[in-house]
Amino acid sequence: MAKQEDIFKNVISHAKEYGFIFPSSEIYDGLSAVYDYAQNGVELKKNIREYWWKSMVQMHDNIVGIDASIFMHPTTWKASGHIDAFSDPLIDNKDSKKRYRADVLIEDYAEKINIKAQKEIEKAKNRFGDAFNEEEFVTTNERVKGYLEQKNQILQRLARSLENDDLADVKSLIEELGIACPDSGSKNWTEVRQFNLMFATKIGASADTAMDLYLRPETAQGIFVNFLNVQKTGRMKIPFGIAQTGKAFRNEIVARQFIFRMREFEQMEMQFFVKPGEEMKYYEFWKETRLKWHLSLGLGKENYRFHDHEKLAHYANAAADIEFDFPFGFKELEGIHSRTDFDLKAHEEYSGKKLQFFDNETNSSYVPYVVETSVGLDRMFLAVFSKALQEETLEDGSVRTVLRLPSVLAPTKAAILPLIKKDGLPEVAKEIIEELKWDFNVSYDEKDAVGRRYRRQDALGTPFCITIDHQTLEDKTVTIRHRDSMQQDRVAITELREIINNEVSMRNWLMKM
Repeated sequence: MAKQEDIFKNVISHAKEYGFIFPSSEIYDGLSAVYDYAQNGVELKKNIREYWWKSMVQMHDNIVGIDASIFMHPTTWKASGHIDAFSDPLIDNKDSKKRYRADVLIEDYAEKINIKAQKEIEKAKNRFGDAFNEEEFVTTNERVKGYLEQKNQILQRLARSLENDDLADVKSLIEELGIACPDSGSKNWTEVRQFNLMFATKIGASADTAMDLYLRPETAQGIFVNFLNVQKTGRMKIPFGIAQTGKAFRNEIVARQFIFRMREFEQMEMQFFVKPGEEMKYYEFWKETRLKWHLSLGLGKENYRFHDHEKLAHYANAAADIEFDFPFGFKELEGIHSRTDFDLKAHEEYSGKKLQFFDNETNSSYVPYVVETSVGLDRMFLAVFSKALQEETLEDGSVRTVLRLPSVLAPTKAAILPLIKKDGLPEVAKEIIEELKWDFNVSYDEKDAVGRRYRRQDALGTPFCITIDHQTLEDKTVTIRHRDSMQQDRVAITELREIINNEVSMRNWLMKM
């Protein structure tokens, strides 16, 4: 655990030191759980968004995108259930005065039990090697079976309690498990109570006429209220999807763990409208498709897992999370939900407008069912960044810090480095920049010895360093250095564009899916 905490501290420190993420309003001591994306962070975030958009919208002929407003009519949130039901179970520790989500405390406890089971499985795997049958071991080893049964019983009881709004039993479960405050170790808890997560505001020229509004807690409702507009103007046929990326706002009880849980965050969502009765087919399709998208980035299959929901939201008949192994353990990265026809029917009821699809083949209308994929852009950023940040010991015993970002997402694709700041080398370097910048985000660096510049670019995640020396003046060749292998090749200036493009193009990366 101490090692994981150290890794996470390094992630946060590196993000600030190298211009990826700053605390918001830092000169005024910051604002809790609000962050600013700095010059390199905004590029990485933009590249993740574009990688998602290209795969989700551009590569599917039956999915289109929109950009709905953050402000929506307040009845939207009554219809969606957010005003009445968008709450988390809150609990305070009387001694430490710290506030927690009660369900997260229990889920974290259950995950510790799961980790014990996984350690037993890993030990057996190392002991038996290729002859190891994991499925048989899990179903027959009494210790592993006990751990997994205990974990499942805890989560099932939690799900039942939350579904029945039995907050007293949630507290009883915390007490029975002996869960202590992570900060103080105290087990002196308050009662559990519900806490609505929406930010309220007003719109209007005067206090007398101002209307109560909410900052949207999710982007999905902007898609649902525009369903008919998009379907008619785009002449869309079922099945089809509507995608969007954008900001959402939640007054989180426990907004910790850096950018994993923030009060202002960005979502990348797609709502896929299907014929009733076909939702489970597309639910499985999108589970598989979204996992392939994550795996295409090469962060390691072992870092992902599916988690099926024990407690379903009021709108869903199936739900699963793609969880990622963050520095603080496996947590939700993306949700895939079968939302049934709840949203469109609710908006029909509250608006008095029909939100139905007319099927020419059957000459009948119906309210489509919806399958949702929703990934947090900030969480995606943290997943990529934390797994990419590595320290490695070189042959000479020195240690280099390298940010092994998937090159398709790297903020800067190539750094152009004149060996020295004279003899016409900077001029050639800037000519190369003028040629490459039309296709790639490139940078120029002439400060310090070239070895130090390599190290700086390694820490920034730049896939290529291109060094201009005196030989360049003679034969128009340069040295191109590869970040991950540190291999250096002599190539013609005219070859640079193709070399870089082969490594960073979205086409090449997405074709791995």
